[in-house]
Amino acid sequence: MRISDLRERIALSFGDSWAPSFSQDIAISELNSMTVNEALSAGREADEIWRAVCKQCPTETEKYRY
Repeated sequence: MRISDLRERIALSFGDSWAPSFSQDIAISELNSMTVNEALSAGREADEIWRAVCKQCPTETEKYRY
């Protein structure tokens, strides 16, 4: 998965207005309490990050899982 695909799925799941805040401010337990942005900066793969987001927020991401 490309980073742009990850960003698009986050925007579709959480809405354009909340997606940037989610990516910057919400720690994901599956990513060792890193945010999406921190995980990307640390070199984590976009598909790994997306799976972690799906696990933490199953209701919001239900339509966009793969």
